[in-house]
Amino acid sequence: MVRSEQKAIVRDENSSADDARQVWDVVVVGAGPAGSSAAYAAAVAGRRVLVLEKAELPRYKTCGGGIIGPSRDTLPPGFDLPLRDRVHAVTFANNGRFTRTRRSRQMLFGLVNRAEFDQQLMEHAQKAGAELRTGATVTRVEQHGSAVPDRRTVAVVLQGGETVLARAVVGADGSASRIGAHVGVKLDQVDLGLEAEIPVPETVAEDWKGRVLIDWGPIPGSYGWVFPKGDTLTVGVISARGEGAATKRYLEDFIGRLGLAGFEPTVSSGHLTRCRADDSPLSRGRVLVCGDAAGLLEPWTREGISFALRSGRLAGEWAVRIAEAYDAVDARKQALNYAFAVKAGLGVEMSVGKRMLTIFERRPGLFHAALTGFRPAWRAFRDITRGSTTLGELVRTHPLAQRALSAMDRRAGASAGGNGNGSGGDGSGGDAGGRGATGVTGAAGGAAAVESPRADGAERPGDAGDGDASHGGVSDGGGTRAGAGAVDGGSLNGGRVEGGREDGGSVDGGQVNGGSVDGGAADGGGDAGVSS
Repeated sequence: MVRSEQKAIVRDENSSADDARQVWDVVVVGAGPAGSSAAYAAAVAGRRVLVLEKAELPRYKTCGGGIIGPSRDTLPPGFDLPLRDRVHAVTFANNGRFTRTRRSRQMLFGLVNRAEFDQQLMEHAQKAGAELRTGATVTRVEQHGSAVPDRRTVAVVLQGGETVLARAVVGADGSASRIGAHVGVKLDQVDLGLEAEIPVPETVAEDWKGRVLIDWGPIPGSYGWVFPKGDTLTVGVISARGEGAATKRYLEDFIGRLGLAGFEPTVSSGHLTRCRADDSPLSRGRVLVCGDAAGLLEPWTREGISFALRSGRLAGEWAVRIAEAYDAVDARKQALNYAFAVKAGLGVEMSVGKRMLTIFERRPGLFHAALTGFRPAWRAFRDITRGSTTLGELVRTHPLAQRALSAMDRRAGASAGGNGNGSGGDGSGGDAGGRGATGVTGAAGGAAAVESPRADGAERPGDAGDGDASHGGVSDGGGTRAGAGAVDGGSLNGGRVEGGREDGGSVDGGQVNGGSVDGGAADGGGDAGVSS
């Protein structure tokens, strides 16, 4: 009790001094889902919170806008999701072929426009007591030097030279984060997402209502999506950085296959998503990073909204503790606790997601066959999107899921050992030394697809409920993930690549219409979460 009273007295004394010097308890850089979540968590704890955002809200973000169960579960109490549609069905396709629709009686996930969603999140943070300042571009943070009055303070330097002081800083400024650069975030995976917002007539919109399309693409690790949002369809694709031209062609072909080429997009855009390396730091001194700024997203689907909301909430909670820390040792302890909390939850999901991506890159046909023809696989997908489980929990608690993932690991490894270039029928075969077409008749044992020598390419469209469905002629493309390099895609309907600068590298000028999406050091801005 005495110690608590002493802390209260010291806090009151510090508050008086802070008022004179305008020192905030927590400064959050970025007003996306991660930043708003962090600001809300710190504000409801009674701390003085300032959010710095370079844009004016609302602002457009390249994002599919899928709100899955983990996202819904992390939203502030009383938050009313501005849903544009509720998804009850998913149509899966393998590069435009072998389409099959799985349906659910309950909503799988919801779809939002990011501009509306982000603004509403920030309004909830403001209601909790956080202050928002837009048009504020952060150039750097300093924890030592003349701008820092004492060891308990961080200086946030704005464009133009103004300095904002804080006891703790949360970096939530997107994938080209300046705060991430200060912390030293290391990236393990960078992908390019291209997207178009396409207004459609009422008759077309009605065909898509309540249903999304997920298309496993022609580039290793790629896929496309169609998300309906009232009278607009969000259509996009994503693949590894370094495949800019091929990714652009995939989007154009995808839109053409869907019969949407005749409709003019209102927005065409692109951005880079970045996934952290396993040993990447999440803090430095009194500075934490979360969301895209920390490289936190699901590596296989590149889903980022739920990771942003969850890591943002954790960052806000631990930033409060860091703000109360009296010395560097205590601040470091709280920062380590934050890192442990992130890695114990989100880190486990990311680890499984990386394994899934490695397998998917080499054997997309296995995933397609499992999701469309193997009931436990569909149930797992359904439960993950609803939020009743996660990838990490599924593998940890379900023996069948463990065996399935191990079996797919082995098959992917065997596939990598072959030439991966067999051709014929539908595509490339991936088994060791094997050539010719691969037909998948179903999935057995949770992972291993039963192969047959079909190569007639016959598509078998149709709907499947919760039952199993056999499936013919799916090809399993071999190959490996493209390495890092410049993102060089040609034109994309007059769109833009959301850009930013980080340590001298820029993607600021990359127009996507007759110009180049020029990655180089690849520091484009924007939030992750292209997919649901």
